[in-house]
Amino acid sequence: MVIKIVAIVVACLIILVGITQKDILLPFVEKSGITSIVVSILLVFICVFFPVIPFPVLASLVAAAFGVLYGILISIIGAMLGTIIMFLLIRYGFRESAQNKLKKYPKVKEYEVFFEKNSFIAILLSRLIPIIPSPVVNIVCGLSMVNILIFVTASTLGELPNIIILSIAGANLSNNKWMSVAIYGTYFLVILMINTIIVYKRMSKSEIEPKIEI
Repeated sequence: MVIKIVAIVVACLIILVGITQKDILLPFVEKSGITSIVVSILLVFICVFFPVIPFPVLASLVAAAFGVLYGILISIIGAMLGTIIMFLLIRYGFRESAQNKLKKYPKVKEYEVFFEKNSFIAILLSRLIPIIPSPVVNIVCGLSMVNILIFVTASTLGELPNIIILSIAGANLSNNKWMSVAIYGTYFLVILMINTIIVYKRMSKSEIEPKIEI
């Protein structure tokens, strides 16, 4: 009970800080120095829990302020810190109550079994091809029996390409807007096409599966 209360308080504080302090913290991103780096990591961290700023926008701002390499490091550190904390909060704070509620939603239970059976590949692909929202992946993995080391490793490797692309586009936005727009556009078009193919295959599969009448 104590752990659950602590988890609720921590999650609420993170979201509250993001909502109330966003306008105060955001200007620090464009400044230099250790304070700006810490604030940038904090904002990325908060966005894992609640998108006070769309992540592509924030990752681009960070890269524009600190350069591609530091932008990538700041974004991946903030994103993975947030991802790990959310995973731990779900696993040790809300797992029992959430498991009981999810019994009413068999589709979510299917995702849980899928992640347990195919841990590394399932998490890696869900990060690379975000057909399942990232917070949902964090929650389902936290509720499941997925090993935390596998979760962190696969999540890091899966998030990295996305962050690299967004950082490169963001860092070049002021010097070459058309190149940044082309990078953004190509990236989102590829993701959209892959998601469409996956959805189409799922729909086709459900249509050809024989229906058993009782």
